[in-house]
Amino acid sequence: MSTPLPSLPAFRSRVVPVVVLQEAAHAVPLARALLAGGIDVIEITLRTPCALDAIAAVARDVPEMQVGAGTLLTADDVRRARDAGARFGLSPGHSPSLLQAVAEAGLPFVPGVMTPGEVMAAREAGYQLMKLFPATVAGGLDMLKALASPFGDVRFCPTGGVNLDNLAGFLAQPNVALVGGSWLAPSAALRAGDWGQITALARQAIGACRG
Repeated sequence: MSTPLPSLPAFRSRVVPVVVLQEAAHAVPLARALLAGGIDVIEITLRTPCALDAIAAVARDVPEMQVGAGTLLTADDVRRARDAGARFGLSPGHSPSLLQAVAEAGLPFVPGVMTPGEVMAAREAGYQLMKLFPATVAGGLDMLKALASPFGDVRFCPTGGVNLDNLAGFLAQPNVALVGGSWLAPSAALRAGDWGQITALARQAIGACRG
């Protein structure tokens, strides 16, 4: 019998901000601004040199924010993200070596998929929540509807092209558990330290989820 995969940390928000940070000092005020808007989860992508420091800062100083590490591509990424304090990980795709690394690290993980074959491979590895990426390029709602019938036990976190205008439509799809989006932390707002704008964007997103 295979070992059960670790569960994601508990969070309320069905919207996951996907964040690319250029300065680690922005991480804590960003996390607090999102919390003020009702979002208690964040994906900090490993696309910049400061990403691991940013994850560590949020894990240490804003424990009520469930911080995940995005763009995990290698086993080394997995180990460094876990050691920095990431509570879960996400990837735009998956490979046997990456899945082995997250299993060895004991890190809750959301593998990326784009095709039915990739869904089958991730499902065979024990995953039932997957990141559909890039969501709109992969077919968006039409793709999710097509996947629902053959993969009735799989749920998705579409990311890539999700925004405030189409958010509600994605979340209304029965096999969508969460969505990921980068619009919640605009680079201009981060550079300006406009945390009030980010709180307002978070509140808009939460309102759209309820609407």
